[in-house]
Amino acid sequence: MSSTDLSALRPRLPSPLEELVDERFGRCGVRVVLKRDDLIHPELVGNKWRKLAPNLAAAGGRTVVTFGGAYSNHLRATAAAGRLLGLPTVGVVRGQELADRPLNASLARCVADGMRLHFVDRSTYRRKGEPEVLAGILGAAGAEGACVVPEGGSNALAVRGCRALGEELRGQADVVGVACGTGGTLAGLAAGLGGGQRALGVPVLKGGFLGDEVRGLQGAAFGGPRGEWWLDERFHFGGYARTAPELDAFAVDFEERHGVRVERLYVAKLLYGLLVLAEEGAFPRGSVIAAVVTGAPFDG
Repeated sequence: MSSTDLSALRPRLPSPLEELVDERFGRCGVRVVLKRDDLIHPELVGNKWRKLAPNLAAAGGRTVVTFGGAYSNHLRATAAAGRLLGLPTVGVVRGQELADRPLNASLARCVADGMRLHFVDRSTYRRKGEPEVLAGILGAAGAEGACVVPEGGSNALAVRGCRALGEELRGQADVVGVACGTGGTLAGLAAGLGGGQRALGVPVLKGGFLGDEVRGLQGAAFGGPRGEWWLDERFHFGGYARTAPELDAFAVDFEERHGVRVERLYVAKLLYGLLVLAEEGAFPRGSVIAAVVTGAPFDG
């Protein structure tokens, strides 16, 4: 398969929109629909397709280098894409100490899909955006001249790719909620929505930095701000890859009510946050809320 022929992977686009019948939201006077981006492709799930597709096309067959932690959904998706498209991939993993430990299920899946892993210490990883540090990482990984995709896949190409998500939702909802890691999906989603629609980002990391990231990504992709969006920082449950018994109980209950498997690190936090906001009266009665299902549970 040509390394740029992503259409041959037969993505399901636009992704389905499904009504959610849930009396908890109904009592608050709001209607909820699920935007099932998790059904776009079985291996390039959800926003990973939207963000990776334009970057892989731009790679033009070159090795793709990207970055992530030990449980990165983005690393797994990039590795799967490399296998499907015949592209060599290198994953730069945060944490030199992990190099001497057995691989967890997530990283083992990356290796099984043909990704070569390169571990770096956390201090170097934090500075990977500096040109000289990045050059050193690429040299040490034997990947000079590679196509570099940032952590989480969020760059101008990815943001423009995610604009289609908003365009697919025009006229379908008053508010569109999405869980956020690096902010690229929210930046593109907001740009694609129509007048009178707003995007809500629920950060899964703590730190309060995401607003600046989203503004920066929109500037890089579109030359300036686009669309209406806001963030609610209350639902990270301690940070990335952190959960809590309360969140897990909510996700299990949601799965039992609706027959939809709930990914815990992103999607569960979004759905939990939307219910809290609805119960707080954050959405006017009669509002339609779309929740973007950006990923599926990883079964190891």
